[in-house]
Amino acid sequence: MSDRIPPVLRPEHPSARSLAGLVSEFELEHRGSLDGVEVTGITLRSNEVQPGDLFVGVPGAVAHGASFAVDARESGAVALLTDAGGAELAADSGLPVILVDSPRAALGAVSAWVYQTNVHPPLTLGVTGTNGKTSTSYILEGILKQLGLVTGLSTTAERHIGELSVVSRLTTPEASEIHGLLARMRESEVRAVVLEVSAQALSRNRVDGIDFDIVAFTNLSHDHLDDYADMEEYFEAKLVFFDPDRARRGVVSLDSPWGERIVSASRIPVTTVTSVEGADAEWRVEILDETAAYTSFRLTGPENRSIETSVPLIGRHMAANAAVAIVMLVEAGFELEAIGHAIQGGIDAYLPGRTERVSGDRGPAVFVDFGHSPDAFLNTLTAVRTFTTGRVIMLFGADGDRDATKRHEMGRVASEHSDILVITDHHPRFEDPASIRRTLIEGAALAEHQAELHEVSPPEDAIRFTVSLAQEGDSILWAGPGHQDYRDIRGVRTPYSARALARDALRDAGWA
Repeated sequence: MSDRIPPVLRPEHPSARSLAGLVSEFELEHRGSLDGVEVTGITLRSNEVQPGDLFVGVPGAVAHGASFAVDARESGAVALLTDAGGAELAADSGLPVILVDSPRAALGAVSAWVYQTNVHPPLTLGVTGTNGKTSTSYILEGILKQLGLVTGLSTTAERHIGELSVVSRLTTPEASEIHGLLARMRESEVRAVVLEVSAQALSRNRVDGIDFDIVAFTNLSHDHLDDYADMEEYFEAKLVFFDPDRARRGVVSLDSPWGERIVSASRIPVTTVTSVEGADAEWRVEILDETAAYTSFRLTGPENRSIETSVPLIGRHMAANAAVAIVMLVEAGFELEAIGHAIQGGIDAYLPGRTERVSGDRGPAVFVDFGHSPDAFLNTLTAVRTFTTGRVIMLFGADGDRDATKRHEMGRVASEHSDILVITDHHPRFEDPASIRRTLIEGAALAEHQAELHEVSPPEDAIRFTVSLAQEGDSILWAGPGHQDYRDIRGVRTPYSARALARDALRDAGWA
């Protein structure tokens, strides 16, 4: 990897904690002397060790993390937490060793203890689902700010602490990183935290040690079947979020069939919301207007209490995400009337790379979007079609070394719902990009309505070609890259911005 890796946010003034106290509290086995050893941080990456850290050695696909214990000690680590195999590998490191059966399983609880994140925590809100996690999280943050709270945010795109913002590494950070982030938020007097939580985060213990006040489920659709055997296993990974060991209450969207299953299987009290006409939910969303700049809606709940507002995003699905955010806040104890007053002029939220318009007032409307699943394509193309007077033109590629089973359906949906389709590259990683494109083209051929099809590589050329096809009144949707500022090509993060490339292509074509 290149040096374009975003930083890890930690507390600037950490409190030292006795390693002997950790061993005593969790009744852990240890080797070596713990006398006088104090820890101020925790990490499982040897190249990110800071003085005073507890280094965690986790078994990996290629090597055991404990094999880097000597490097960790030289960078200032004061102790090692690992399993029996790791302890043998680190025997010559000179570090005191704390033994656990599974270092990854222990990481959340130990990180919470090191950073004391379970002491007077802020309001903590979590969002999961295939699509809509990031959007709902940003909308939640926006409303909380309009209510006057200092907020913290962690999403696929960014981490926020008040006004501080950094680019994200993973959708949900490793447990050691997220607890460090929460501790830094406490230093900044954050009163409400919003965390986007992926299925992988739940399966891999990344949000262990966090007690959520309210959690939400947006939807489930075909994705991540490179990580899960089938949709059933993927669903089960999401379902564990609705457990009393993780959360107090839940909000569930019934806009996908999986929502009813979450409600039936949830082990915590849940409230339901839907934008689907006829669905039986406690909260209902009614779309009032859809434009290229915003979507306005009415949200009606128990006792017919309602509010009207708008979200500066396109599509019914974005209004549905906003509704989930509002209901989460009601479940957290905010009065609906207070929320309605705060957002009566519209929800103030900016979502980088989520159907983000990068064009001006003249020429085709160009939107850059992070969507990378068939369902996301369908929702966004449907929204774009609503206000487009000309043709809908779509440009997209697919991730390499990721779920290949969805590629045919991505191509089919893209062709079915656009007038012109341009297939290009995205993150090829270690796959052959031409092979990925062929699979997408095969999928496009399955559409009942087949768009005019073009194949252009690389994407720098593809966006210029796409803009050259467009006229006044047309809309271009470039799906996939969204907010990202790189392409992953054979393990190297190559600088790249779809937003900048699209603007350059528009200017070169004469559209100001």
